[in-house]
Amino acid sequence: MQDTREIFWNVGYGSIPVMYLLSLAAVAVMARGFMKLAEAWLRGRPLDRFNRAGERCSRFISETLTQKRVLRVADGGVPHAGLFWGFTTMFAGTLLVMLQADLLTPLFHVNLLSGRFYRLFSLALDLAGMLAMLALGALFVRRFLTRPDGLESRREDWLIHLLLFTILVTGFLIEGSRMAATEVRDNPGLALWSPGGLLVARMITFMGADALRGLHRGLWWFHLLIALAFIIVIPRTKLRHLFTTSGNSFFAPLEDQGKIETIDMEDERRERFGASGISDLTWKDLFDADACTACKRCQDRCPAWATGKQLSPMKVIRQIGGIASGAASDSLVETVTREAIWACTTCGACQEICPADIEHIVKIVEMRRSLTLMDGEFAGDEVRRAAGSIEVNGNPFGMAPASRGAWAEGLPVSVMARDSKVDILYFAGCYASFDPRNRKVAESFVRICAAAGIRVGILGHEERCCGEPARKMGNEYLYQTAARENIAAFRRYGVGHIVTACPHCFTTLGQEYRELGFEVPVEHHSTFIASLVERKRVKLASESFDFTWHDSCYLGRHNGVYQEPRTILTGAGGKLLEMALSGRDSFCCGAGGGRILAEERSGRRINAERVRMAMETGAGTLVSGCPFCLSMFEEGLSAGVQEPAMRALDLAEIVAARLR
Repeated sequence: MQDTREIFWNVGYGSIPVMYLLSLAAVAVMARGFMKLAEAWLRGRPLDRFNRAGERCSRFISETLTQKRVLRVADGGVPHAGLFWGFTTMFAGTLLVMLQADLLTPLFHVNLLSGRFYRLFSLALDLAGMLAMLALGALFVRRFLTRPDGLESRREDWLIHLLLFTILVTGFLIEGSRMAATEVRDNPGLALWSPGGLLVARMITFMGADALRGLHRGLWWFHLLIALAFIIVIPRTKLRHLFTTSGNSFFAPLEDQGKIETIDMEDERRERFGASGISDLTWKDLFDADACTACKRCQDRCPAWATGKQLSPMKVIRQIGGIASGAASDSLVETVTREAIWACTTCGACQEICPADIEHIVKIVEMRRSLTLMDGEFAGDEVRRAAGSIEVNGNPFGMAPASRGAWAEGLPVSVMARDSKVDILYFAGCYASFDPRNRKVAESFVRICAAAGIRVGILGHEERCCGEPARKMGNEYLYQTAARENIAAFRRYGVGHIVTACPHCFTTLGQEYRELGFEVPVEHHSTFIASLVERKRVKLASESFDFTWHDSCYLGRHNGVYQEPRTILTGAGGKLLEMALSGRDSFCCGAGGGRILAEERSGRRINAERVRMAMETGAGTLVSGCPFCLSMFEEGLSAGVQEPAMRALDLAEIVAARLR
């Protein structure tokens, strides 16, 4: 007996037209639902996310099939990926059955589903169905029985689980009743290749042939109707993420995850800046709301939420979706709240962990722009004063511009106005220029360069704040003013290579200034020092010490620099003790997003939380590569402690102390 089966056994080929008519109707209703969603998305501003289509398609296929972003977190991620792979395999099997029934058999008289291929086909579909059942069960337990804090459940979650369970259970019952009537006795060898169906079949073999046929026929139609109902509700429930989340892997940005739009401040036709309503956001911002699965990963990783503040990245996205669907007030600011908007550090942890490629940062910055540029609001009076100081003095401290290069007196450094024949321009930044603690970092870097024979130049009094803190606080006008002055100075001296110790300056000069027409290579001092060590331009004495490395958000997540600092420090004799949250999962120091200019008025202090994580490693030294982080750690370590058990240092300080 040939190993195969009759595709429409007991149902009859006369059922095919009815099945297809019902299926087409269900797909049409589903399409109508997505058209209504698209109407909401198109309320947003235009945005080109179809460029570099080949690159986008490659990422779409890779992320969707591997579920690698979903698998970043095992809790919930593993069963979700299992459910996806199970249903994807069964869907592919259904398409193959349709191909056999509607094309291969009637037109070519070829039966692909026979012999060894059919046995493997049956086994694959049964295993896929059982995998989906196990995964769905695990997700049910997690959502409804052992629900983690912050995971919200609604009535539609019950509906979705019920639909999926019903589809899977009826599928196995249909297969089991067919096998009980046709395979268990007549072809038991073939039945072994359908383990799930065989288990059901053995449970109902006591039924007579007519009863089995009646059960099979009734369940077949019921299964079809439930599957069609599932199709219909996809755009009307969170099941829409089956399309929108995978779609977002195509639409996600190909550049830095925190990149924000550079506004043409001289465009007289523009009446508004920033986002106060839905129409001020882009269509992708609104699409994100429908791609969100409310898995709360972003909320779990948010340093503001973790320290008791009002900001939840997940809630921000859902609130935007509520406004887009007409279920909430039209005002973004009033819905999201000012406290939540100002609390963001733009660290990127939410976007890094999000399985749906949602862009949280740009939405918050756009709301800040509306508050600052349109309404004249700031996160606090201290931010208003800092902005005024940047505008007048070129730094947030209100220090005289003439003293900006004073830190370099007595060091082998050339001021570009007097001597521009240098190998690199060192962009010191505001903290290394005026903060006594961070001046030591700049001095250390210069000593390293001198040991390597690198001629270093600085702009001195011509250097201004890069503008990044002001920009992230929503003051695009002030950012562009500072940026254009810096760019003019760079061009005046024909600068060809810039190095900075500040990841915020590094990101701004190297990426965001490109939008203003400046494209000179910019490097962070960690990778620059690493190249000097690798090329043996500098040699280090190995001195034993233990340390923990803090991955600055703007050096790590925003720019992908993780290994070079660790390599340098371990090569200098250091023993690395990693914090619980490190690498791309690193926890913020609390200073990003312009928060370095603002007081932390609600919840616990973020820097204290990060210092606590560092001290738990037992390391004697907390090393970073960011002046903001260093300042925050100095404050966190000294708060209420006479003699801190840990010291905070910059990478350059450790290297300079070990120059041989």
